[in-house]
Amino acid sequence: MTYPASFALALIALLSLNNATYGAPVSQQRLLDADSDADNWLSHGRTYHEQRFSPLKQINDSNADQLGLAWYFETDTHLGLETTPLVIDGVMYFTGAWSNAYAIDAKTGALLWHFDPEVPREKSITACCGVVNRGMAAWEDKLYLGTVDGRLIALDQHTGKPLWSSQTTDPAQAYSITGAPRAAKGLVFIGNGGSEFGTRGYVSAYDADTGEMRWRWYTIPGNPEEGFENEAMARAAKTWNGQWWQFGGGGTVWDAIVYDPELDQLYIGVGNGAPHNRRIRSPGGGDNLYLSSVVALNPDTGDYLWHYQEVPADNWDYTASQQITLADIQWQGEPRKVIVHAPKAGFVYLIDRLDGQLLSAEPFTTVTWASHYDMKTGRPVEVDGQDYDGKPAMVYPSAIGGHNWQPMAYSPLTKYLYIPELDMGMPFEEIKAPDYKHLKRHFNTGYELTQDAASQRFTQALLKYLPKSHLLAWDVEQAKVAWKVPHPNIHNGGIVATAGNLVFQGTSDGRFLAVRADNGEVLWTFHAQNSILPGPVSYAVDGEQYIAVAVGRGGALTMNTGKSYPTTNPNNRIMAFKLNATATLPPVSQPKRPVPPPKTGMSEADIEEGRRLFDRFCARCHGAAVVGDGSIPDLRYLEPVWHENFEAVVLKGLMEKAGMPRFDEVLDEKQVKKVHAYVIERAHEDHALRQERGWWAELKNTVTDLGARLLAWLIRITTS
Repeated sequence: MTYPASFALALIALLSLNNATYGAPVSQQRLLDADSDADNWLSHGRTYHEQRFSPLKQINDSNADQLGLAWYFETDTHLGLETTPLVIDGVMYFTGAWSNAYAIDAKTGALLWHFDPEVPREKSITACCGVVNRGMAAWEDKLYLGTVDGRLIALDQHTGKPLWSSQTTDPAQAYSITGAPRAAKGLVFIGNGGSEFGTRGYVSAYDADTGEMRWRWYTIPGNPEEGFENEAMARAAKTWNGQWWQFGGGGTVWDAIVYDPELDQLYIGVGNGAPHNRRIRSPGGGDNLYLSSVVALNPDTGDYLWHYQEVPADNWDYTASQQITLADIQWQGEPRKVIVHAPKAGFVYLIDRLDGQLLSAEPFTTVTWASHYDMKTGRPVEVDGQDYDGKPAMVYPSAIGGHNWQPMAYSPLTKYLYIPELDMGMPFEEIKAPDYKHLKRHFNTGYELTQDAASQRFTQALLKYLPKSHLLAWDVEQAKVAWKVPHPNIHNGGIVATAGNLVFQGTSDGRFLAVRADNGEVLWTFHAQNSILPGPVSYAVDGEQYIAVAVGRGGALTMNTGKSYPTTNPNNRIMAFKLNATATLPPVSQPKRPVPPPKTGMSEADIEEGRRLFDRFCARCHGAAVVGDGSIPDLRYLEPVWHENFEAVVLKGLMEKAGMPRFDEVLDEKQVKKVHAYVIERAHEDHALRQERGWWAELKNTVTDLGARLLAWLIRITTS
């Protein structure tokens, strides 16, 4: 059964809304008691501790193989789904592309209401990683939604109608919101993204009833001539050099915000520096507080309490913005209230929630930028040469990180942290300060964003062997890996753990897995027809337990990698599973690929320049080497009309109102012709590969595969 969000279902949606039964408001006390409210998923991480652990165990390790599809709800877009749904008294609330919000019946998948905040499509260029959204917050009878254009909107939980809207960012700057708000104590907390575009990070608190801003805390200092907002900023300014504020500085709070009700503290994860290259951002050195830090604030006032900086003078885009999990554990024979954090830098950090003391920092993936942490100082010991100062360096993890936004889970039963690990490095090559040019609406990293050209055949083969990924169980109290489940492709989904001794995770190649929480045995697999990137949730309606997850490709981790995926790409969906259910997905058909237009006749030098321009300005959405993930058009498969209008789209904004930005401020007509020529070359190469048959093609594939395997092995050996 399928329920598309379309006009055809408007009457059904209205009838469903009138018949829906809504439960009690989501009060502060209800959120405090969420751990014992097993049937619901009331906040982003289910409880304030954000462990993503469900006490439900009707589905367990003895019957997981009896799971089936109960229902699915189909959206009307291929754009990425990164949402964690809320489930409140039988109603599921989730977000989709362009900050749309939906309410559906959690038992049947029937649409109840749909809200479109009508984000101007021109804002797509300021969203670093797709026009995605990771979810909403609930407080009393309201839901709270952050939008790509920087608004915080309160919705009526029962109708989806907007109650108030606050502009949390300066519309003239390249801020965006893709993260989920958090609610506590009558306040709604929200951050934003946009470090690479030249912004200054901050987190804000708004009155849940009125939308009035109560406080704002900046994560890094601004221009000293304008004075500092508080003592924390004055102290931080001493750790910066040069005129950092000209580039914005970064430090955006784009995801992790956690309220600790036991200690009455608010924890935020602060993002990377801007530009990433610290020698451009802060010439002369300095730790650059509070980049790449976990910071504790007073939730009522926003006053600084303490911080721990995980990566001083961040140089690799190692944000601390990934999920912050709170736990009570035994550490070295004593009970401790801790933050468990596994961010992009590749270490699992154990931090005392009382004062920010570092208790442990151990790598969970391949790490080459630092050898270890000095536990006396709490600082990393950097490895010589890994800062790419004057010489390129292959660094692990990559700027994408050892763990990115995909949620992890912690089970208080096993004491394991379940991490969607990404074991991948990348080459860093510095752009020297005199050659650095800051571009306001585009990525500013301070290192090269293009690599040497390679064939599609070889690139895809290398991506098969060089990056590795796992579902990884980390023993928190022993600070070591407990077990790993390998995945054939990178960029896999988030995780939920349950009391049924299970963890659930989706994969980029379109599988949904149930795995034993204690030993990693895969017990059940469902083929979802599309990538699964967000974290699942578990809830119960009428005595039946469900596992639900958002399904769909998109966002930075699949859009810009240049990786072809073996799955088809239908519209994105929410899927829900329960025991002995028998629903099925509709069949999918492989799209027809048009014959590419004639080659342009441009010189190899011009096409090479087109490649470098494509890598600089286009690859973050359309994929490295023009290999798209399917969430937006793969340029190798453009219909003739789009080749005829290529310059009009790129330079004149023909499709700007549909979300395709214009680039006339950074590219001219000759450069766009070169980019187009490169795209056409890649289209011809792909067409030729798809036409190949017989033993000669098999031989070339075998030789390419062996070469990629050898190169991946050599890279691993030299960086280990």
